[in-house]
Amino acid sequence: MFTGIVREVGRVVALEGGANEGAVLVVEAPETAPTVDIGGSVAIDGCCLTVEEITGTRLRFHAGTETLARTSLSRFVPGDAVNIEPALRAGEPLGGHYVQGHVDGVGTLREVEPAGEGSRVVVEAPPELLRYCVEKGSITVDGVSLTVVTVASDSFELALIPHTLAATTFGSLAPGRVVNLEVDVLAKYVERLLPAR
Repeated sequence: MFTGIVREVGRVVALEGGANEGAVLVVEAPETAPTVDIGGSVAIDGCCLTVEEITGTRLRFHAGTETLARTSLSRFVPGDAVNIEPALRAGEPLGGHYVQGHVDGVGTLREVEPAGEGSRVVVEAPPELLRYCVEKGSITVDGVSLTVVTVASDSFELALIPHTLAATTFGSLAPGRVVNLEVDVLAKYVERLLPAR
């Protein structure tokens, strides 16, 4: 369980493997590495991965074929900045919204424009994900808990505040970037339960 509140921006050290066999991902995470254990969960750009090895300030994960097919992880190259959040611990504040780290699919940034001291961002997304997006509802983009401003037939809009731009990888957003999307799990449960009534 995560909250979508990024704790650290780390760097990809290596990604080895491919879509058919899965891949080994190594991430430099000096703030997170001392706080997690082998077998623990860490969200990397919104993808929940299991820590397999800790070497100093580096974390090693294995991303399976399903993860690579559904997320943007296969596009990582050494040096890429990534949003990192360790799993929520009992008693910690829930500052964002309930995030599972189970990426539903990817979207593409269509527009990134300055808006005061923040940014206005439009994200193209597939219909099967847009159906769960509602104005003022929650969505996770690359592991960041955000509020949907408006929803169109093929996209949704976000308003990013200066803190989000500074504390995440979003300070370098540009049109064409592929991002991981996780819709609000509560919406999926509501949809599942309604036909039964």
